[in-house]
Amino acid sequence: MWRSRQSQPERQSLSPAPVLTPADAMLPTTETVSTALWSGPDPETEGKISGNEDLRIDGTVEEPIALKCYRLTVGRRAEVIAEVFAREVVIYGKVRGKLQARDRIEIKKDGSVVGDLTSARILIEEGAYFRGRVQIERRKTPRGLPQEKLQSRNSG
Repeated sequence: MWRSRQSQPERQSLSPAPVLTPADAMLPTTETVSTALWSGPDPETEGKISGNEDLRIDGTVEEPIALKCYRLTVGRRAEVIAEVFAREVVIYGKVRGKLQARDRIEIKKDGSVVGDLTSARILIEEGAYFRGRVQIERRKTPRGLPQEKLQSRNSG
């Protein structure tokens, strides 16, 4: 994927790599999720942008973006003109278009959005620009439980 400019000998560790057991694989880790970076428009790319990892955009994108279970981060110098669907959307740059996020949408203080927002949680920091409509999407009732049973479970 992306390679560092450091040479291979400098990147090697002096200590041996830790040995992991199957039990270790079950423990939560502090490692970060890999993030793809879109630095600008590719003249060969047409259609919809989708992926199976978090995506950070630091260029201009005019394609629909679909990251169902992942985060989209729009960098400070980025401009996105598209419809976006993701688990989370964090905006530091400019976005024009409809944004849908399953969990949350954040517009940071220098961010700018012109378009409609649909999400369970929406955060707009002081200093951010937003023009459009907001729709808060509530979590759905678990399947198989009628509304009356759900209410009686919660009250008793």
